Amino acid sequence: MIQLIKKYIALSLVLVFITLIAVACANMATPSGGAIDLEPPKVVRTSPGFNATQVEKGKITIEFDENVTIKNPSENVIITPPQKAFPIIRGENRKVTVELRDTLIPNTTYTIDFTNSIVDNNEENPLENFSYSFSTGDVVDSLAISGKVLTADNLEPVKGIYVGLHSNLEDSAFTKIKFDRISRTNDAGTFTIRGVAPGKYKLYALDDANRDYMYDNPAEAIAFMETIIEPTTERAVRNDTIFVEHDHDHDHEAETTNTNQNQPPKKEIDTIKAVEYTRFLPDNIVLRSFKSGFQRQFLQKHERSEHQLSIFFGAPTGMPEVEPLSFEKDKDWYILEKTPKNDTLIYWVKDPSILSIDTIAFRVTYMKTDSLNQSVPQTDTLKFIDRIRKKDKEKEEKEKKKKIKEGEEPEITFLTINNNLSSAWDTYKNIYLEFGEPIKDSLRSKIVLQQKKDSTYSDIPFQLLQDSVNPRKYTIKNRWAYGAEYQIKLDSASIYSIYGLWNNKLEQKFKVKNEDQYGQLAVWVEGIDSIPAFMEILDKSDKPIRKSRVIDNVAVFKDLDPGTYYFRVVLDRNNNGVWDTGDYNNKQQPEMVYYMGKALEVKANFEVEENNPAWRIDPTSMDSQKPLDITKQKPEDKEARRKKLEEKDEKNQSRNRNNRDGNSQQGNNRNNNSQYNNSYNTNNYNNTNYNQY
Repeated sequence: MIQLIKKYIALSLVLVFITLIAVACANMATPSGGAIDLEPPKVVRTSPGFNATQVEKGKITIEFDENVTIKNPSENVIITPPQKAFPIIRGENRKVTVELRDTLIPNTTYTIDFTNSIVDNNEENPLENFSYSFSTGDVVDSLAISGKVLTADNLEPVKGIYVGLHSNLEDSAFTKIKFDRISRTNDAGTFTIRGVAPGKYKLYALDDANRDYMYDNPAEAIAFMETIIEPTTERAVRNDTIFVEHDHDHDHEAETTNTNQNQPPKKEIDTIKAVEYTRFLPDNIVLRSFKSGFQRQFLQKHERSEHQLSIFFGAPTGMPEVEPLSFEKDKDWYILEKTPKNDTLIYWVKDPSILSIDTIAFRVTYMKTDSLNQSVPQTDTLKFIDRIRKKDKEKEEKEKKKKIKEGEEPEITFLTINNNLSSAWDTYKNIYLEFGEPIKDSLRSKIVLQQKKDSTYSDIPFQLLQDSVNPRKYTIKNRWAYGAEYQIKLDSASIYSIYGLWNNKLEQKFKVKNEDQYGQLAVWVEGIDSIPAFMEILDKSDKPIRKSRVIDNVAVFKDLDPGTYYFRVVLDRNNNGVWDTGDYNNKQQPEMVYYMGKALEVKANFEVEENNPAWRIDPTSMDSQKPLDITKQKPEDKEARRKKLEEKDEKNQSRNRNNRDGNSQQGNNRNNNSQYNNSYNTNNYNNTNYNQY
């Protein structure tokens, strides 16, 4: 009996002990607090060592002081000389290994540029601009050049474009030979080509989709320098600032403990030291990337609708020759509508007898791009099949006649007229009218434009222009007066399409804004010399709003809506009013674009003359002149990143606190259950003992 009692007591003690352990374990949590870690991982050792010589095997191991990860190595890690077979790159715990699969070239410096791909596991802090070099010979080439790549038409930093050097100075090297040394731009568009030997080079940028490191596809974006580069070095001095860190002010420690515990230590300047270093030159190169305008020409498709025969090409092309095979060629059978560069052709068929043909065939001769990227004539026979069944048309016609016979009014289909009219109007706007189908006769006599004077609308003259490529579109121009009221009218059934549709009535009144609702702006610009140029006003998304010619060094913008505007100038060398791209085959750079480094505020009823000082064009500041507000490819904001990490840390701490509270409650429940079970077991034992007794 005594043994049995001892056994139950021991069992109860074991249960209590297990419960206490469970509660203690449940309340454990990850320590938190302290400054956010923004430090990148540090290299502890490498094998072979940095700048090792006489290296025979292409396996490299780099060890760090913490666990690391490699982000997108196939995109971010650059091996130079360029490799045919991409290396095997692994990140495991604190080590990164790189195995070169190509045979090592004798007496060559190899550089592995990790860019910003190596990050720590915790906060993903990148080891920026990290590279490793070794040589298969006795010398490690150590020269470097650096700079930035910008998009030529809007000076946006170009991310992820290859930048390469050729020691072969022939122009054909770029199109037929791989680069000698390469790098790739980072998020800010900057690049550094390392491990360069002394000598003369030509520099290029290439958006190399197939990674063959040569310009063999004219659709790829490129940049090139006309001048020859000779890398060199010089001794230079920079000022290094040494900071000291200390905790936050303890005067109000009791009040601010919770606030300060997650804040980084304060930094104060301790000393500023002049430090000598080796400066690698050139280090301020600016390349302007562009696409040549080349597009592969081909016949994309052709189709037939109720009144149209349409031909679609894959790129702008010359006007093709279209010869009918199903009817006489001399017939006046169509009205042609097209895009400005002929990549879409729409033939509105006027002749009902041709529309009645089930299959209309044409012989079409057009320019097609061959395998050598040359444009050659191509002739195809195109068949346009009527896929709208005649039975459906006959059925539709019978239903219409039946409704008329039964006295029902048939539904009228009007000729559509799209327009840009609105009740509030700007002085610089033109009226656009676009009809759903080509129309008959002259439009001028059908349009009535009137101005309100002394409460009466009177007819006024206007200029009417038919679009040069779209015969259904018309422009009405007029010099609108400030604050004046106008109306435009088109009577119903005054206009007929070539297929018999007539228009519904159109009537719109509109009032032009008052002069005091606009701002007036004149911008002076220097440094253009005698080169033709135009200036564009840009909105906050870098989109052009208005354009004006620069005449006698000034561009005038009348009647601007109040707002904040940005500006760029295009040096329009061929004076055609648009920005033109470059052409490597003709060694032609794209037209130069410059940005004003600040925004201008335009206010209502104000005249602004930006001439004190005038905007001076500065080719040397091209990499920094575009305002950050309208730059899409912005550099990383480390302070914003710190705040983001702090918010993440706070969420983790809150989650841990909730887990601790929940686990604590679970532990209490388990403890209560254990006590209940112990009490139950004791009573059960007593009952058993009583019964036995």
